[in-house]
Amino acid sequence: MPVQTIIESVSGTIRRKSAIVLANKGFTVSAVAEPVGCGVSTVSRSLERIVNTGDIIDFPRSGRPAIYSETFKLELIGFYCQTQPFPNSGRWTLRWAAVHLAAHPEIINAIPSKSSIHRILKENNLKPHQSRYFLHITDPDFFPKMEHLIKLYLNPPQNLFFFDECPGIQILKRFVPDLRTNETMKRLEEFEYIRNGTMNVLAFFDYANGKVHAECQADHKTDTFLAIFKRHVSSCPANEQIHYVMDNLSTHRGYPFCRAVAELSGIDCPCEKELNNLEKRVKWLKSTNKRIVIHFTPYHGSWLNLVEFWFGIMNKKVLNESYGSAEELKESFEAFLEEWNTLLAHPFRWSYDGKGLHKKAVNRFTEMLKQAANKLEISTLTKQLRLMNNLFDHYFHEVPGDNWKKLLNVLQSQETTLRNSIMNEKGPLKKENAENALNSLFSAIEDYLWQNTLKTA
Repeated sequence: MPVQTIIESVSGTIRRKSAIVLANKGFTVSAVAEPVGCGVSTVSRSLERIVNTGDIIDFPRSGRPAIYSETFKLELIGFYCQTQPFPNSGRWTLRWAAVHLAAHPEIINAIPSKSSIHRILKENNLKPHQSRYFLHITDPDFFPKMEHLIKLYLNPPQNLFFFDECPGIQILKRFVPDLRTNETMKRLEEFEYIRNGTMNVLAFFDYANGKVHAECQADHKTDTFLAIFKRHVSSCPANEQIHYVMDNLSTHRGYPFCRAVAELSGIDCPCEKELNNLEKRVKWLKSTNKRIVIHFTPYHGSWLNLVEFWFGIMNKKVLNESYGSAEELKESFEAFLEEWNTLLAHPFRWSYDGKGLHKKAVNRFTEMLKQAANKLEISTLTKQLRLMNNLFDHYFHEVPGDNWKKLLNVLQSQETTLRNSIMNEKGPLKKENAENALNSLFSAIEDYLWQNTLKTA
């Protein structure tokens, strides 16, 4: 690589080092100046200073005085990131915030420009205008259920299938067919459309080879689900155990499904009186002493079901197009399904072990309490408190101690707000459950801290 190319990629002190090296090699001052990218006089002064002092570091420069203090920057960040334009709604933009502060300078005692606001936010790597969806953990027993599924994926049985429905797919017909530009062939899509009903896709994903058994149906009611489930079971080896992973939809845990599983397993189904509640039915469906074994994902745990990844692929390949009828959509879907099973099918291998999720769940609840304790719906609060109790009892060491302390501090600071919310709940059972969950969490954390105090005393 040429010397000039190397030197042009560096600057400041490193250029001075380069000048020393070149000068020591016998280059003249003018010959050194050109590749270093400095004037002849600058090189001469730098070499003279280096010879006299041995110092190659730049002299300190005063620079332009700062216009805004650090206190002001913090106040601006607080305004932009922690306030809303309207009561409980709205989101600032740079231009809007600049105009608003110009009209109300008393807010932060200054009138920063749009570019100044942008620069201060950028310096602190703040992007409050951005947002993304996330699936919050609401199941108190989320982590043991997740552990069960991860163990299943890492040591899969011979016949393992993932089932789910993609319901309510809108069949949309665009007013104008898609067009493509001559220059880049970029597709232009008409925004206006006609609705032509909805369609449902029910699919089974094979963990072994990635092939999919799926059907388009007008609904996903119990009878529809049972019919496609029976068709799939009939395609599996007759004398081998079959494992299915599915979500907690009511059709997946009802007594009709229990009857179907018993029939397909060649055993007698317990009478409806024996399976008269959800807990008993789920326990029986999960039991391994029959041909068909059902594994349920946690609530809000659809990302643990691998068929969801296939639905994402199917959505991009099929559902974004324009269809004039259910038949057109079905024809396109079946063509894609054939192409997938013939050419594209491949297994999806699970690698996530759940590390770090325990801590994230505690941190999210802590922030939830800190920012909006008075807005939490009681049933959501109860589920979160029970989740924290279970984490504290069974996964305590998965969460750093500082995170537990932060949670306790926030709980203590928001205790009055939480108890007032519980007291204002009209449902007696909801009120009792929330109060018990809150008291239990306080008791567990305080007992732990008291025991640690005794140990260190």
